[in-house]
Amino acid sequence: MGKEARERVLGDNEAKAVARNLRVSPQKLNLVAQTIRGKKAEDALVSLTFNNRRIAQDVKKALQSAIANAENNHQLDPDLLVVKEAYVGKGLVMKRWRARARGRIGRIMKPFSHLTVVVAEVEEAN
Repeated sequence: MGKEARERVLGDNEAKAVARNLRVSPQKLNLVAQTIRGKKAEDALVSLTFNNRRIAQDVKKALQSAIANAENNHQLDPDLLVVKEAYVGKGLVMKRWRARARGRIGRIMKPFSHLTVVVAEVEEAN
């Protein structure tokens, strides 16, 4: 009676998590996402823990969610996970106004972003 299940887009050794509507510009979020691309999942978590940017805690939460999805939903080993992809999408932009001199206005843009983190299980290189 229900609809059919969609085919899995990711590979069998991959899992992902999406953090939507993060209150930061995509450009700033991408700077943090860039620091974890290609790293082992454990190293990426440590890197985000000691990152000084405010949004790093939200990125860390998304990465932890991707690791949990891999472990619980796809039975992957969390010790062998690597951040395969971490990409940023543009969300909505709230537009606000501020009064300026001589009857003019200053536009204030408040952007939102979406973050997608994909982790993959890799074989250990001996």
